[in-house]
Amino acid sequence: MSWMIKIENVSKMYRLGLVGAGTFQDDLKRTWYKWLGKDDPFLKIGEENKRDVSGGDYIWALKDINFEVGKGEVLGIIGKNGAGKSTLLKLLSKVTKPSTGSITTKGRIASLLEVGTGFHPELTGRENIFLNGAILGMKKYEIRNKFDEIVDFSGCERYIDTPVKRYSSGMHVRLAFAVAAHLDPEILVVDEVLAVGDAEFQAKAIGKMKSVSQGDGRTVLFVSHNMASIKSLCSRAVLMKNGTIHESGDVDSIVNSYLNSNLNITDAPSLDRETIKLMQEGVINKSNPSFEIEKIELQNSSARVLSNFYSNEPVFIKIYLKVFRGISNLRIAVQLIDENESNLLTSLSNDDKEYLNYIQNNKIEPGHYDLKCEIPVNILSQKKYYLSLDVINVKTEHIILKKFMSFEVKFAGYNGLSAENFSNAYFRPQYNWTIDKIKDDAK
Repeated sequence: MSWMIKIENVSKMYRLGLVGAGTFQDDLKRTWYKWLGKDDPFLKIGEENKRDVSGGDYIWALKDINFEVGKGEVLGIIGKNGAGKSTLLKLLSKVTKPSTGSITTKGRIASLLEVGTGFHPELTGRENIFLNGAILGMKKYEIRNKFDEIVDFSGCERYIDTPVKRYSSGMHVRLAFAVAAHLDPEILVVDEVLAVGDAEFQAKAIGKMKSVSQGDGRTVLFVSHNMASIKSLCSRAVLMKNGTIHESGDVDSIVNSYLNSNLNITDAPSLDRETIKLMQEGVINKSNPSFEIEKIELQNSSARVLSNFYSNEPVFIKIYLKVFRGISNLRIAVQLIDENESNLLTSLSNDDKEYLNYIQNNKIEPGHYDLKCEIPVNILSQKKYYLSLDVINVKTEHIILKKFMSFEVKFAGYNGLSAENFSNAYFRPQYNWTIDKIKDDAK
């Protein structure tokens, strides 16, 4: 497969709070080095990308980026906010130049980086289609020939002669994406702008990008925080961290790596259905499941959703289950894991007599169920813990969530007793203590 984009040793440096080198002397020195064909003297390649002001006046937005994208390939670019994804797309779109390295592309590039880029608020939607199309490199006859398709795709036909300053942000995105998608570019670059649109338009836009890549052999670079969209659209993905490419490979492994390393997810006290679906493993009947996990929450005794608890209060793991077909024996296992991947505790739902009696006497019929597992008071000490979960329909399905959630336990104190050294143990179980008076005098 021939490449359409080749990125070699690309880095991008900015100076915090200033434009240019900052002084006339520095500007002269930089110009002199450029004339001599030498590297910029102010680019400190060996420095760690700390991405904060404590590292000096300079910051690396990107550092030593290398990869190729083939013809007809859809590459997903994922990572936390500030990882350098948008900067990379701006370099590809030639909005700005790299500080070091080179970017080579073949064919015309259409970019959709920000909502309403290239739109004039005082012009109508019709006028902005021609304006934005011209900015993207379309000829006037091309725009005229595809005008009806663009308007129909955007769904803004009723408002096409209304100034875009009166458009909602969603309408801006619809119209901007419609123009970019109908440019027939060899390379389509899309940043996280589709999140502004509604679910119907997002599905429509993803379908368009699929047809552009698969049917027409176009190359697509897609940045998104929606992992479901990344998995459904992309054939390959790269994970960016601190301005560098941390991992590159097949979509499933890269998405799982991102989710497992993303503290905003693993530290969250609640996981929704879509996130759980992306993280789950095991034997899963995707076409005709007997059940699915709708939500998981960590709660205290007052049903507050939390990720931090005290050692003298219980921790509740609440599982919201939706059953599609009758289940005769549903078993759940919860594992408590430490930071060294050691399995500290395992709790099985069938060990509880009340739960066991329920599933033996009542077949779990279709419907919604709330299951709750309680970790009692004074069991856990001051540590960070991770949870893994197995939900098993013995005959057909087995859903596994590995280290899907974490929580911290803070020490509640010893009521005035000085015993801090003992609070570092993993567990602080409630032992039975007795005291008996055996003599009247104490001399």
